[in-house]
Amino acid sequence: MPSLARHFFREACNHAWAGHRLLTACMGLSQSDFVAPRTSFFPSIKSTLNHNLTVDWYYVDALERAVSGRPPETDSERFFTPEEPFDRCAELAAAQRAVDLRLVSVCRGLDDAQLSIMVVVPRRAGPQRERLDRLLGHLFQHQIHHRGQVHAMLAGTHVKPPPLDEFFCAGDAGLRAAELSALGLDEAEIWGEAQSR
Repeated sequence: MPSLARHFFREACNHAWAGHRLLTACMGLSQSDFVAPRTSFFPSIKSTLNHNLTVDWYYVDALERAVSGRPPETDSERFFTPEEPFDRCAELAAAQRAVDLRLVSVCRGLDDAQLSIMVVVPRRAGPQRERLDRLLGHLFQHQIHHRGQVHAMLAGTHVKPPPLDEFFCAGDAGLRAAELSALGLDEAEIWGEAQSR
C-alpha cells in the first residue's frame, strides 16, 4: 500500500506547482488589473493572493515547529500584520515560492508515523491542537479553494486562466516539466523512478 506521508509530499509539490503556474499568469496583469475590485470572497486578485500567502506562513510555521519539536508560536497576529504584505505580484510570487518550498521540505521528511503528531496552532481564543495529517489536508483544501477564486477572477482580465489540473496524471508530465524544474522539483523524486517512465 502506498504511503500516506508520500501522498502529502506529492500534494505539497502540487501546491507549489499550482501556485507557481497561477502566479506566473498573474504577473501578466497590469498593476491596475491586479488590484482592481472583483466579485469573489476577497475583493481583488491581490487581496486573495496575499491571503493565501499569509495563511501559508501561519500554518507552515506551525508544521515546522511541530515536526522539529520546537515550541509553538504564541503570536498568531504576526503572520497577518499587515493583512496584505505585498502590493506587487512579482514580490508576492517570490514570497509564495519561498513558503511553498518550505512546505515541500516539511512534507519530504515525513513518515506515516509522524502524521499523528499534534500540531499546536495559535488562535485568538487560545492554542488549538490538530493532528498533522488533518492540518495538512485543511491547508491544501484552503489553498485550492482560493486559487480557484483567483482563477475565476482572471477570466475577467486579458490574461487567460492557466490549467491547474495537470499535476497528477503521468501523461501530463510534459505539461509541467519546465515549471517543476523552475521550482527545483522533478518527476523522479515526486513519483519514484517507476512512475516517471
